[in-house]
This record gives sequence, structure tokens and C-alpha cells, in this order.
Amino acid sequence: MSRRPRTDIPGEDRRVTVTEVREAGGFAGVFAGRVPRPLPLVVEIGFGRGEFLLTLAEESPQQAFVGIEYSPKRTLKMARRLAKRGLANVALVAARAETVLRDVLEDGSVACFWLNFPDPWPKKRHHRRRFVQSDTLARLARRLTPGGVLHIATDDPDYARWIDEHLAAEPALENRYAPERWRGAVEERMPTAYELEWRALGRSFYFFEYRRCPAPK
Repeated sequence: MSRRPRTDIPGEDRRVTVTEVREAGGFAGVFAGRVPRPLPLVVEIGFGRGEFLLTLAEESPQQAFVGIEYSPKRTLKMARRLAKRGLANVALVAARAETVLRDVLEDGSVACFWLNFPDPWPKKRHHRRRFVQSDTLARLARRLTPGGVLHIATDDPDYARWIDEHLAAEPALENRYAPERWRGAVEERMPTAYELEWRALGRSFYFFEYRRCPAPK
């Protein structure tokens, strides 16, 4: 793989481009020699400040994690944090999540997706920009292993209804909270930094957990 200058990273640079992932033969190649079993992956889409992904990676050093974030600046900050901690089990991709899903993640290669508080695009004319769409959910389902899990969280009630409708319509996914459509709190779930701030303001939360349906026998 081609290498970028690392003068701004205090250690190993865990950022990879879509092209580099392809050249490595997928994420299994990216993580080869870094974790005992490179696949299946745990993927956070839109890791933001990075504290959620960082904690997951520190708690499970033998698990391979992928963080996807559109902002190069946030990705650089996260790369610095990973380097300072010497974590080798995370790969960061600064790209549109749709591109990563379409071009480099393989079917059945992901054990778990985390989508924490995506942009709700509240104006109706912008709803087409929402990440949660029928075709995107179908692709997420295909990338999951049978029994793999998709977690989605939002604090926007309109987006929660949108997410609920689209998830319920995806035949390859089943609701692990049924008969509840979502939960307002998940006791064992680690909160994000934004979540803690919003909880202090009294906002409500909507947590979804769907599983890839087992393959038919």
C-alpha cells in the first residue's frame, strides 16, 4: 500500500483509503498480522469525536474495528489518539460511508454495525440525504454475518419514526427488541459524548437493535 507522511501522527498511522483497502485485498488484508482473526469486523459509521470507538477497541484488543468518518479533520484527530495508545486493532477511513459499504466491505464480513446519532436532515426536502434508506439498509444487511447486529441511535423523534419504518420493511433484518419498536434506554450500552450532553438537556433517545436473519437451512 502507498504510504502518506506521518509527521503529524505520534506513532503508527491507522488511516487507510478506499484504494488502500482494495490493494490489501479488503480489510482482512489490512488487519493481517495485527489481530488474531481479522474478520468479522465491528464497524462504527460516523465515529465523530471517537470516544465510543476508542473504548470498544481498548476493551476488545483481539477484535478488528473499522471507523468510518467523512471529516478528514476528525479522522486525523482519532488517528493521533490511536497512535498515542498504541492500538493496532482499528482502521480509520475518511470517506462517505455509502462508498465504503459499496466498494470495500464484503458480504458477510461484519459482525456488528454501530450508527450513533446520524444527521437527521430534518427538512423534508433533505430526507433523501438521510443515511438510513431502504437500499442502504439492504446493503448493511448483506454485509452482516448471519446473526450479525445493527445498532442505530437517534435523539430526533421524526428520524426515529423514519428509521422504524425503514427497518421494519427490510426482510433480511429482525427486531431484537420486539414487540417494542425501539427502546428509550439500554442499560448496558456505553453512551457517546454527545449523548451525555443531550441527556443533561432532557432529550429523549431512540435505540434500535436489529439482527441479520439466520440463513435458511
